[in-house]
Amino acid sequence: MKKLFKYTFTLFTLAALLFFFLVGKITDKSMNKVEVLDNYEPSQHAKQLHSDLIIADLHADNLLWDRDLTSATAHGMVDLPKLISGNYTLQVFDAVIKSPRNLNYLSNSADTDNLTLLAAANRWPFKTWFSLYARALHQSELLKTAVQNSSQLEFIQTQDDLNYFLRLRKNNSYKIGAILSIEGLHALEGDFQNLNGLYDAGFRIMGLVHFFDNEIGGSSAGESKQGLTDFGKRIIHEMEKKEIIIDLAHASPQLIEEVLEIVKRPVIVSHTGVNGTFDSPRNLSDATLLAIAKNGGLIGVGFWEEAVGSIHPASIAAAIRYTSNLLGVDHVALGSDFDGAVTTSFDASNIILLTEALIQEHFSDKEIKKIMGGNQIEFLKHNLPKK
Repeated sequence: MKKLFKYTFTLFTLAALLFFFLVGKITDKSMNKVEVLDNYEPSQHAKQLHSDLIIADLHADNLLWDRDLTSATAHGMVDLPKLISGNYTLQVFDAVIKSPRNLNYLSNSADTDNLTLLAAANRWPFKTWFSLYARALHQSELLKTAVQNSSQLEFIQTQDDLNYFLRLRKNNSYKIGAILSIEGLHALEGDFQNLNGLYDAGFRIMGLVHFFDNEIGGSSAGESKQGLTDFGKRIIHEMEKKEIIIDLAHASPQLIEEVLEIVKRPVIVSHTGVNGTFDSPRNLSDATLLAIAKNGGLIGVGFWEEAVGSIHPASIAAAIRYTSNLLGVDHVALGSDFDGAVTTSFDASNIILLTEALIQEHFSDKEIKKIMGGNQIEFLKHNLPKK
């Protein structure tokens, strides 16, 4: 009996160690892949231009995974060394807090959640296993800890913060600005007061929905495809008071329409594709794009196959070209979705390949500077909270 107990205890211990120290990393490596393209190299023109760019990306999901943001990893798409190598200026780090089982772009129920097990496997605090709000707060702490541990990361919450950071960066091109966003206000757990908690935690960009409907309204991949709920309308008004940037990524067409009817401030779509180059239930129609541009908003074009049709940089550039032709170049930005359980053809360190693709799409150097980061910085200068 003692031997049986000993063997059982040993097996249980080994299983626990495997779960808490390997499962999260294995999941990460299997879901965030970079498939390097053969025979696609940046030109001398791209190298010269890229070194002079301000690069800013509106959406990456690095905080979801069991990694140290400040250290280089052999897998994945975003970490501090990769951002520095890619000549980034600013990265928006997103908190992902719930993802349904059998995820698809057509219809997902809100009744299941894949991230409970991942939160446990990542050794997140016990309360995060069962609370979406706690998961959001924990991911804000992960980013703040990285900032505290690295002199190269600057946490940006206000217009003053951004202007100060940009002054610092003139003398230090290895500094990276970090802004915190959230992918879905199911994080509120239906409690209006939790919006204050998210704001106090540093969230300045907030997506309303993810792949399923929530208390705010309908997702493009939800079951109802509805617009704003009454609770959602209250939240939108409060977000505007706090000068929180509203992110309409994943929103249903009706939700986007109803939000644009009531907001007074510009919105963003942090990561998306456009139906003009790749038809998908997730992607935006010309009418929706035009409505967002009329609002003064910004469209972050994604880097993954389901957004632009393939992982080749030329497909990303083609979607950017289409959107620029429709709206004007000032409304176009980068929304990579790096580390968002997607496959791409380059990571942050090799984003120069997109610079090359934009050159091949016959964008001017001035236009490329706007697309790669100028538009994003200008938008944030005017739409982050003032203080």
